[in-house]
Amino acid sequence: MKITLGEMRSAGVRGLIVFCLRNASHNVILGRDAADQWPDEVRLSDLAPRFVCKACGKRGADVRPGSEPTIAAVVLPAQRE
Repeated sequence: MKITLGEMRSAGVRGLIVFCLRNASHNVILGRDAADQWPDEVRLSDLAPRFVCKACGKRGADVRPGSEPTIAAVVLPAQRE
């Protein structure tokens, strides 16, 4: 479901979690100050192609409402034994 930033804000969510399309462990949590730069009518899906991953250079992202890391945001690489 495509939601606008205004709908997200009216639900009480003020931050965004942005995941790289190539590697979900490349992610950033944007707080209220960063997320509030866009107007209410902007859809999260409109923002997705604007992001470029600083780790790998891939353009595009999966943008989700939230300010707490999800499982995908904290997956660690397998450790060698």
